[in-house]
Amino acid sequence: MSDSVSRREWLKTMGLVGAGALVTPDALHVPAPIATHVSTPPTVGAVVATARYAPGTIIDLVSTSEIFIPPRGNGFQKFSFDFPEPSVAFGDYTFGFLVFTGENTYGLDRAAMKVSGNGDALTIVCDRFVWAGGQQTAPGRLTASLRRNGATIEWDAVVEMERPVKSVTTIVRSVPRGHVSLGGGGFNDPHDNELLAGYAFGAGDLNGPGGSMTTPLLMIQTASDVFYVSSLDNHMRPKRFYLAPGDTSYRVEAVYEHDGWREDKRVSVPSWRLGRVANEQDAIALHMQHIEKAFGLKSWETRTDVPAWMRNLAMVTTLHGMHYTGYMFNDFAKQLEILRWMATQIPGDRVLVFLPAWDGRYYWDYPTYKVSDRMGGEEGFRRLIDEGHKLGFRMMPMYGTNAANTKLPSWPGIASAVTKKIDGNVYNIDWVDWNNDRHGDGWLAYMNLGADAWREHLEGRIADMITQYNVDAYFLDIVGGHVNSTNGDMHEGTRRLVENLRAKYPQVACVGEMPYDALHGFIPMFQVGLGPLWSKYSHAYQHLSSPAPGRGSSGVHESGFGHFNAETLSLSPRSIPTLQVVDDTFTRHRDVMTAIIQRAKQRAGIV
Repeated sequence: MSDSVSRREWLKTMGLVGAGALVTPDALHVPAPIATHVSTPPTVGAVVATARYAPGTIIDLVSTSEIFIPPRGNGFQKFSFDFPEPSVAFGDYTFGFLVFTGENTYGLDRAAMKVSGNGDALTIVCDRFVWAGGQQTAPGRLTASLRRNGATIEWDAVVEMERPVKSVTTIVRSVPRGHVSLGGGGFNDPHDNELLAGYAFGAGDLNGPGGSMTTPLLMIQTASDVFYVSSLDNHMRPKRFYLAPGDTSYRVEAVYEHDGWREDKRVSVPSWRLGRVANEQDAIALHMQHIEKAFGLKSWETRTDVPAWMRNLAMVTTLHGMHYTGYMFNDFAKQLEILRWMATQIPGDRVLVFLPAWDGRYYWDYPTYKVSDRMGGEEGFRRLIDEGHKLGFRMMPMYGTNAANTKLPSWPGIASAVTKKIDGNVYNIDWVDWNNDRHGDGWLAYMNLGADAWREHLEGRIADMITQYNVDAYFLDIVGGHVNSTNGDMHEGTRRLVENLRAKYPQVACVGEMPYDALHGFIPMFQVGLGPLWSKYSHAYQHLSSPAPGRGSSGVHESGFGHFNAETLSLSPRSIPTLQVVDDTFTRHRDVMTAIIQRAKQRAGIV
């Protein structure tokens, strides 16, 4: 936090500036029990002037307080009645809580709430919950601790219920409106729209209405500073931010989702932090200090899991193999022919060769992972790898981190590892129309590396490829697709897979499709542009679906065709230059291939 912000917040605390200028005994560090109670809910759409309440004041709010009802912009599903949300004033905000089990929503019972402490630290204890909009009560207990240091507030909570706890939401009101950043991304003006975002992979709801965050950080740019909310959890668990606007402020939900494979009736919610700082860089720096420590993130220069050849890469080339339908883009013989030509244009040891669909029909043959006979069989694949190595190239086959065809004979042996979301429903990869019948196909199950059966199967197939063919790296598709499954910790299973393989084959690198923050701790390269925040830790090249020269074919990917930009050669300025090769690239667009290779050499300083 900057000096100027610290002084400003100190002056505000002492009552010399700002809307919260009232000095109370609590602000002078005189601890006392607090029993203040405001019984009249504010007018819907109005903003509670939080600063007029002494710290610890309980304000009888409801779910529609302070927000636009009905919504003035895009909205999300919500109760069609007022659900009690008694909230406690602390700092410039009010704090309330909701608890969710697998069967209902619970709020705090105002009559069972007690608050003690002062303007620097409060404890909220509630010995009973309400449900059915306050018409019914249920036994249970919530104890929340709030701590303030200038403009920064941290809080945590412990919840005890008769049923297993699914998630716990903190409701923060009097949050300033402004341009919003989710997950450390760019700021956008949401106008009067409600916002919802989940960490990570949309918090397991990829097809839901919200967006995805790679790290649990919310920032709001005001006219004078940046407000932020950050999770201080040191484990990878889903988080959500939901923002509902009112005239001048947001009602913000900070949602913690508990481990889906546990049935805990007592849950400790990891700390959250909010504050106001001078700019977004300060907010991000505070957040990343925690993330680096929690997940062991190291800078690219100091990583020990980056082989020397990876540090020296000038280019990646994606040699598309077989489409889902069985259409052949490039068999092993043609891929070797392309590499032999490519070696005349650029030193092979500066190029990583990415091999999607080396194992047959793209995705359909997952998770057999055996060399495709139609592509050229084991002899053809061995020749491709051995000759590619002689030319200096590094070779990387592709695997689906979490995809298995339920129609294959191998399915019964791994069926127990299918992902089940926190409510127990099976999660399938059914959002793709593979065959163009204009219907999302449902033969793919989404698998959980936190389950032993799947992790051991995938680890065995990758290890077999490394042992038999001496490949240099392996690619994990959708590795960032974290889902909170009931049959095991998906993130921990992913880490175990990668670290087990690294222990056996330290010279072989892991590359992933897309990251969330914790994955940077053990995967050094990804197949997406990372941006300046994450490129400190890992490097990236372009996605296999990026348009190839000519008509812009996406190759094995189901997206069809994109627009190849002849002026920029469709290269991303923040990614390792990537050359996509489909069926006609080598035969009809070799001049463009040459231009891309020359651009890659220029970036790498190769003369």
